Amino acid sequence: QVQLQESGPGLVKPSQTLSLTCSVSGDSVTNLYVYWTWIRQPPGKGLEWMGAITSSGSTYYSPSLKSRTSISRDTTKNHFTLQLTSVTPEDTDVYFCKGACDLGLTNTSGDHWGQGTQVTVSS
Repeated sequence: QVQLQESGPGLVKPSQTLSLTCSVSGDSVTNLYVYWTWIRQPPGKGLEWMGAITSSGSTYYSPSLKSRTSISRDTTKNHFTLQLTSVTPEDTDVYFCKGACDLGLTNTSGDHWGQGTQVTVSS
């Protein structure tokens, strides 16, 4: 059974870097057919796709977040990470990690989601 679990600080100060980790069990971040993805959801709004990393380490980012976003992976620990720099209160969201069969927000039966983690940006 594939499981994903987000972890990281729930509170980040403005202008700092938000860092989250997604630990994967039941699958490998070197799986050729999976995009290891970060998605977020602002309060009361829809999902926003942030970016993804592949088994080979190739990365894809949302154009609107590309300048502030970095996704990496650690194959020895079987996890992947999100870093979002220069955060503002507008980055206060629930952040999800996902093992996806495709890029973007399309859902398929083969996708696996983490439960999500609330991150608040506040001084």
